[in-house]
Amino acid sequence: MTIADLWQPAYLIAAVLIILSIKWLNSPATARRGVQAGQIGMLCAVIGTLLRHEVVSFEWIALGLVLGAGIGAPLAYLMPMTALPQLTALSHAFGAFAAALVGTAEYYHKVPTGFPMAALVIETLLGYLTFTASIMAFGKLQELVPTRPMTYPGQNFVNLVLLGVAIVLGGWVTIGGAPVWAFPVFSGLSLLFGVLLILPIGGGDMPTVIALLNSYAGMAAAAMGFALNNKLLIIAGALNAASGFILSVIMCKAMNRSFTNVLFGAFGQVQAGAAAGKVDAKPVRSASAEDAASILAGSRKVIVVPGYGMAVAQAQHKIRELTDMLVKRGVDVQFAIHPVAGRMPGHMNVLLAEADIAYDRLHEMEEINSDFGEADVALVVGANDVVNPAARHDTASPIYGMPILDVDKAHTVMVIKRSLNPGFAGIDNELYYHDRTLMLFGDAKQFVADIVKELPKAA
Repeated sequence: MTIADLWQPAYLIAAVLIILSIKWLNSPATARRGVQAGQIGMLCAVIGTLLRHEVVSFEWIALGLVLGAGIGAPLAYLMPMTALPQLTALSHAFGAFAAALVGTAEYYHKVPTGFPMAALVIETLLGYLTFTASIMAFGKLQELVPTRPMTYPGQNFVNLVLLGVAIVLGGWVTIGGAPVWAFPVFSGLSLLFGVLLILPIGGGDMPTVIALLNSYAGMAAAAMGFALNNKLLIIAGALNAASGFILSVIMCKAMNRSFTNVLFGAFGQVQAGAAAGKVDAKPVRSASAEDAASILAGSRKVIVVPGYGMAVAQAQHKIRELTDMLVKRGVDVQFAIHPVAGRMPGHMNVLLAEADIAYDRLHEMEEINSDFGEADVALVVGANDVVNPAARHDTASPIYGMPILDVDKAHTVMVIKRSLNPGFAGIDNELYYHDRTLMLFGDAKQFVADIVKELPKAA
């Protein structure tokens, strides 16, 4: 066996490591190992590809590696952990765009026929629409584009017609005989559809959208594998597509929503009277950092519920300080994580892990919901819709039926929030007006820091 023949065992090792990576990423305790396995697997895949007989020149490949590293390394180091969803969206965009560009190059270089052409068309369609959709998702997450749904009459019909025309052109290219303009127009419509797909989707649905775009990018990679007859691409792409789709299903169940409602429901419009109207109509009870410290000091069990507000304020390290101080006092402190808290699946877990909060304190909604009735304090830090009791009983509410964290069953609920403004769903939160709720108005990081300062003084 020559050095050039080593690409096959390199691909085999890469495939095994990628599979193990997905497996190990299922648990916070093994997630670091999963990331490392994925990195080594991708390195083996790159080395194996460079060893293939088809690669005869390395100049352009070297240029691509330098450009890719020049973009990727600063993004990885400069992006704060709170911007992880934006970084994920950009990663999907770059990966899908690479697949689409490879498909375009293959089309003009070889003009394949039969099944390879069908795979190439699917790869290009998914790659281009995922690219622009991911860029739009990044824009909404970064608030460069309005996070509220942007809609107009007949929007869904227009989008479906646009996609239908792209599919017809793709089929025409596949069976042969299509004019020269068909493929460029097909590619352009795919790019445009990705933009229009995300416009009517609100910021609250970004966790599901990111998971779904991950699935699309995986399908594009798998289709590219069929077009290039590359088995490793098929394996890695299929794993990516399947895991992304499964995660999307989990997200939809967590919100009691369907895929069609997420993609076409324009969820997140602010309802009339949502914020200001009800503030005047209902009184709320507020408390100071000194009051909060006194209540926490006298507690036996505290459940912390993190949300996107914690991420924005970058309050996770102060939360850890507060946790450490309470634990030293003998208080049982646990964390309740809703599946769609934050801007992407696992967002809260990543932020809390970055702050060195022990994995065994982090609990999913299903396993901790029954504990709220025994908790002295439920401390909500920036969460909104995922703790709104209206989801249980208000049939007119857009979040009706969505599983929520049962924070209102705790003996005392303390909510750290800048104001009473509604969350992504655009509706008022009934929790703020409950008799057992205390509103702690202010920036989450600063307010928790104030509680930390007052806690030693508490009896």
